[in-house]
Amino acid sequence: MRRLRGGTATAVALMCAMASVAVAGCTDQVTGSGTGGPGPTASGGAALTAAESLTVKGRAPKTGYDREKFGSPWADTDSNGCDTRDDILKRDLKEVRFTGGDCKVSYGVLDSDPYSGKDVTYRRGASKVDIDHVVALSDAWQKGAKYWDAGKRIALANDPLNLLAVDASTNRSKGDGDTATWLPPNTSYRCPYVAAQVAVKKKYGLWVTAAEKSAMAKVLSTCPDQELPTGGNPTEAPDRFHAG
Repeated sequence: MRRLRGGTATAVALMCAMASVAVAGCTDQVTGSGTGGPGPTASGGAALTAAESLTVKGRAPKTGYDREKFGSPWADTDSNGCDTRDDILKRDLKEVRFTGGDCKVSYGVLDSDPYSGKDVTYRRGASKVDIDHVVALSDAWQKGAKYWDAGKRIALANDPLNLLAVDASTNRSKGDGDTATWLPPNTSYRCPYVAAQVAVKKKYGLWVTAAEKSAMAKVLSTCPDQELPTGGNPTEAPDRFHAG
């Protein structure tokens, strides 16, 4: 498979029907390396048009934010027996190996990392690979998620549309930045990256700041044919999941 480069989107159907999709049992993901890709299927309207439709508001205070508000990390919301982190590793890595079954990824190669452009080897227990929330949970909290019920926050935290295997060291420089404050050093991946942020914010009804919207438009204007990723999980997690 091919990972999206520049402003070109490659659509691939992964897994099952994404209408009720889960990570590893699901569908419509933007292609990446290995068994899947770093985002959803690019099959919607233009990303730039979608960005222009996002609601603009000021950033709300971070007061009250806690990772537990988004549920236990890597909850198996798709009920496929594997946690979300391993689902994304299986989707995005090449040469995947498992330990004890076909869930726990013990080894794989990120070829190449979308954020840095370099190849990164994953080894369980000594990982140089992070699973990034493309729209950081803290950023989401400050732009609408603090007002949601727990089920919607849990869904966002585990939605493959919002998850991407990336180089850990590069990802740490992002923090909870939005498009206005952080972009991947790998310039060829900036259009797909921003398109993915737009897709997540549009899907979940998150707003953007004026500076963020301007930055999105600036990037996406360089790739006017960039399509909008689609797919991922439902926007409400099953009732059996709870958040702190």
